[in-house]
Amino acid sequence: MSLKVVAGGSAASAVASKVPQLIADKVASRIHAKDFTLWGKDAEAESSIRLGWVKAAFVSEALVERILALRDEFAAKGVDRFVLCGMGGSSLAPEVITRTAGVDLVVLDSTNADQVGHAVNSHIERTAIVVSSKSGSTVETDSQKRVFEQAFEQAGIDKRDRIVIVTDPGSPMEKAATEDGYRIFNADPNVGGRYSALTAFGLVPSGLAGVDIKQLLADAQSVANLLASDDEQNPALILGAALGATPGEYGMRDKIGIVTEDSPIVGFGDWAEQLIAESTGKLGKGILPVVLTPEAAELHSGLADLLAVRLVADATTVRGDEVAVSGSLGAQFVLWEYATAIASRLIGINPFDQPDVESAKIAARAMLTSREPVAAPAFTSGDIQVRSLGLSLDGAHDVTSALASLLKALDTDNGYISVQAYLDRTSVAEAADLRDLLATKSRRPVTFGWAPRFLHSTGQYHKGGPAQGVYLQIVSAAKHDIAVPGRDFTFAELIASQAAGDAKVLAEHGRPVLTLTMSDAAAGIQAIKAALA
Repeated sequence: MSLKVVAGGSAASAVASKVPQLIADKVASRIHAKDFTLWGKDAEAESSIRLGWVKAAFVSEALVERILALRDEFAAKGVDRFVLCGMGGSSLAPEVITRTAGVDLVVLDSTNADQVGHAVNSHIERTAIVVSSKSGSTVETDSQKRVFEQAFEQAGIDKRDRIVIVTDPGSPMEKAATEDGYRIFNADPNVGGRYSALTAFGLVPSGLAGVDIKQLLADAQSVANLLASDDEQNPALILGAALGATPGEYGMRDKIGIVTEDSPIVGFGDWAEQLIAESTGKLGKGILPVVLTPEAAELHSGLADLLAVRLVADATTVRGDEVAVSGSLGAQFVLWEYATAIASRLIGINPFDQPDVESAKIAARAMLTSREPVAAPAFTSGDIQVRSLGLSLDGAHDVTSALASLLKALDTDNGYISVQAYLDRTSVAEAADLRDLLATKSRRPVTFGWAPRFLHSTGQYHKGGPAQGVYLQIVSAAKHDIAVPGRDFTFAELIASQAAGDAKVLAEHGRPVLTLTMSDAAAGIQAIKAALA
């Protein structure tokens, strides 16, 4: 698949307007040369240590032989089930890599006790886990690691034979893993999590699961010169200009609908969503990525603030105000990284920091420590407790009227709805249907995020980007809670603190939040669907 980007309509106008200046400023070649001055003086401290992704496809070649040797070692022992414990940038790239390759990888990017229990209690005798954390201090990943350590010990399995650590050199996790005798793969510390697809974070779990990671890197390497060229045919300049400067009726189209059509890449939108949202959503600015299907209401509602970007097998033509993109997975990883960095320059944003992600983590830790009782619901409708922060529920008495209150707070010109599902995505996948129902009802863009993983990605945009969103939290108690070994909390307490902490921070930023807490997830989702009918 050749790497191509074609822009039409207003997106083509943005390309015609911005690409000549990007070429004159030598932006592409300067990114390739790791010029950290491209995003302004205030960004230099961070950007100077975050441009390792530019050469990751070449640097990471040194990892391949060791990864494949470990895969063979596991195979010889009958270990053929791999679980990835990671969040955000540590899990989204391996998920799209393995899904596209058609190989199995259990991605455990949740603190929902039922989802954790299913991952831990299935075929432990032939399971190995990859624990990925850039900082080495992520509470979700540490908790997952602890419960697997306990499971291996209870099964009479030497945990040192089944646990692989991926982290930055010098991190707390590296220190602990060294003491425990685990295998360790170090990632490049000069690559941020959302840009880490072609580092150890993407390659180790994918390679162990059976992906041809040599080819993945080769595909990325094959477009390096093209993406570094200061030329009007450079697809990164075209895509970056379209993302960062496409005009709409009321200003820039600041929402991007990512649609997979006939591309063989599976689940790419979820990875690109984090890359774009976390890179651009800050200081009241940003581009909101919305993962869509070809039938999504947003594509047929004439939204003046949304640009459709379609992933296709061969980008040759485009329909109206849209962008078409084609290329192999490895090539597109680098394309979108370049394009996001370029769009960030056009917007005037540092693409490498995430100042608002930590706020939700701090709030969650505080709630977990203080163990404050959950606030009483405003009311209960059937088996669903209804709460709100920053949102008036005056007159609301059931789920239907509570949802109506949330929609009433939605800006019909620039607003969006964010659905945040603190659920077991392996057993209640139908929760994602709420996205389409809300999009049809509201005629506005709707994002859907499984929680708490979105806190490490789009969570930055929700709090740091434009104050345009309204937020729907869907929470359910686990059927079987699990204590976190060596800690004084359970997974149910952890995920509850994460939901409450994020709601608190959103409300403090002036974002209205509606929380629906269900006693039974499957029944609750059906009730919410009925309320939206």
